[in-house]
Amino acid sequence: MPTIITYDMNSPEIQYLCKKDRRLAKVISMVGPISYEKREVDDAYSFLIHEVIEQMLSIKVGKKIFDRLVELCNGNLCPEIIEQLTVDDLRGIGTSASKARSIKSITEAVLEGDIVFRELEFMKNEEVIAKLTQIHGIGSWTAKMYLLFVLERPDVLPYEDGAFLRSYRWMYKTEDCSPAAVKKRCQKWKPYSSLASRYLYRALDYGLVKEEFHLFK
Repeated sequence: MPTIITYDMNSPEIQYLCKKDRRLAKVISMVGPISYEKREVDDAYSFLIHEVIEQMLSIKVGKKIFDRLVELCNGNLCPEIIEQLTVDDLRGIGTSASKARSIKSITEAVLEGDIVFRELEFMKNEEVIAKLTQIHGIGSWTAKMYLLFVLERPDVLPYEDGAFLRSYRWMYKTEDCSPAAVKKRCQKWKPYSSLASRYLYRALDYGLVKEEFHLFK
C-alpha cells in the first residue's frame, strides 16, 4: 500500500508556516489541504530520468516524451533496458541529443555503482547534491527536486526552479528572484521550506497565479 501524506490546518507544520508568513498563510488557505503519495526509493531512477527529460519543457510536453520512453521500454523503465538503447533511440522519442546523453550517463552511473540510491537516504542535503551533480546532465535544480520529492527532505528551497519562482513572484509581488533575495525572504519558512514550496507548486497547478494576489481579499 502506498503511503499517503496529508497536510491541513491541523498540521503543526502548517500552523507554524502560517504564523511566520501571512502571505504564505493566504496561499495555504486558497489551496486547502494537500495530499500526495510518498515516493519509494525504487522509483528514484525513473524520477531522475523524468526530471532530465522535463527540463526546459512544459509539463505536457515533458510527460509526452517520458511516456514515449516508457513505451519504448515496454513499460519497464529500468537501467538494464535503457543501457541497451542508443542515443539515436532516445532522440527518436523527441528528446535532445544532450538529454539523451544525460540519460545514458545516469544509467551508467547506476549500473556501475557510482550512484546507490539507498545510500543517498543517509547523506546530508549538501552531500546528495554533490554526489548527483557529478553526473553529466544533473545540475543543482535536478538534485534539489530529488531531495524534495524523493527523499522528502523538509527544508529544501528550490530557488532555481521556474515553476516555484512564478508563484513566488505572484505571492510577493516582486520581480527580484535572485537567489540571495529569495533565500532572505524565505528564511522564515525554515525548517519547513519544502512544505511551503509544495504549496507554491499547488497554487500554480490550480491556476491561482493567473489572478492578482490579494492578501486581504
